[in-house]
Amino acid sequence: MVGVSSLAAVGGVVGAGVLLTQHQTEGAHAASNDQGDARKNQAIRNILNIAATAETLAVVFYTEAWLHADRLGLRATSRLDIRAALIEEQMHLKFLQRQGAKALTNKFSFPFGIQTFENIELFLRVQQQLEAAFVAAYLAAVKEFAQWGRADLAQMAGQIAAIEAEHRVIGRVIGAQFPANNEAFAPLLLKAVADAPTFLKNAGYLTPMNGNSFLFNPAATNWDAVTMTNPTVMPATPVMAHLKF
Repeated sequence: MVGVSSLAAVGGVVGAGVLLTQHQTEGAHAASNDQGDARKNQAIRNILNIAATAETLAVVFYTEAWLHADRLGLRATSRLDIRAALIEEQMHLKFLQRQGAKALTNKFSFPFGIQTFENIELFLRVQQQLEAAFVAAYLAAVKEFAQWGRADLAQMAGQIAAIEAEHRVIGRVIGAQFPANNEAFAPLLLKAVADAPTFLKNAGYLTPMNGNSFLFNPAATNWDAVTMTNPTVMPATPVMAHLKF
C-alpha cells in the first residue's frame, strides 16, 4: 500500500508538473502571438501613416498648382487634369484616414519654393519626382501588406499606385513629352515604405521655413467627372462593360 501511495503521489506531482508546463507553454505562445500581433499592427499603422503623409503632400502640391494655373500657363484641358488629380489625392487621403491613418505633418516645403508654381519647367520636374516616388512607395506597400497577411490593403495600395502612375503620365502630357507612357515597368525607387520620409526630406519636401512653407487645406471632392471614388465598391456598370472593345 505504501508503494502504491508513493507511486500515486509521484504520479500526482508529475501530472501537476506536466499541467504546469502546458500552462507555461500556452502562456508563452499567447504572449508570443500578442507580441507578433502588436508588431504587425504597428508595421501596418506606420505604412498607413506614411501613405497619409504622402497624400497630404500631394493635396498641397496640386492645390498650389490649381491656384497658380495662370502663372504656370496651363491650358484649359491641363487645368482639368490638375483638378482631377487634386480630387483623387484628397480621396486617397480620406480613405487612408478611415483606416486610422494620420499624416506625420501638415506643413511642407518644395525644392524650388514658390517658384515651383511659377515656372512650368520647375513645376513639372517636381511633379514627375513626386509621382514617381508615390508610385514606388505604394508598390513597396503592396509587398509589405501582403507579407503581413493584409491582401485587402495590398490591393488598395495597388489601386492607388495605378492612379499615381496616371498622374505621372498627365505631367508628361502637359510637358509635351512623348511618348507620355514611356515606362514598361514602374521603377522600384524605394526598398521599403519606411524609406519614403527620408527620401522626401532629402529632396526638399519636409523642411518648411520662411518663404517656403505650404500648409495643408482639404480640397473639395464634389466633381462627377472623377469616378470610382471608393476602392471597395464595384463599378456601377457591369465589369465586362469596361473590358469591351
